[in-house]
Amino acid sequence: MNPSVALRVAAALGFLAVALGAFGAHGLREVLAATGRAEEWKTAVVYHLVHAVLMTALSLRAEVPKLVWSLFAVGIVVFSGSLYVLALTNVRWLGAITPLGGLSLLAGWLLLMLRPFRASA
Repeated sequence: MNPSVALRVAAALGFLAVALGAFGAHGLREVLAATGRAEEWKTAVVYHLVHAVLMTALSLRAEVPKLVWSLFAVGIVVFSGSLYVLALTNVRWLGAITPLGGLSLLAGWLLLMLRPFRASA
């Protein structure tokens, strides 16, 4: 994976996390209060931002560990994405998808732990 592309995608994900956090706190305050899902939104933002920062750090390596980086990207989309949609729509079956994203995030951390110095995972 090209480090420049990886860094741009990670930065875009970080930007999106901050924007969604601000939007949730200000623009969606009433909607999230009405659905009672503000905590889910906050959880989505925290996990989204933490992993975007980690992906940025991984992107600064000479060779980006592609599988680890990809697991974090998929985890953000599935875990945080399903929580964002759940918070907005209150469609409860989305809660069944969220753990799949969590497993992707966990797999990324596990792979990073098992192969910390490997240039490309």
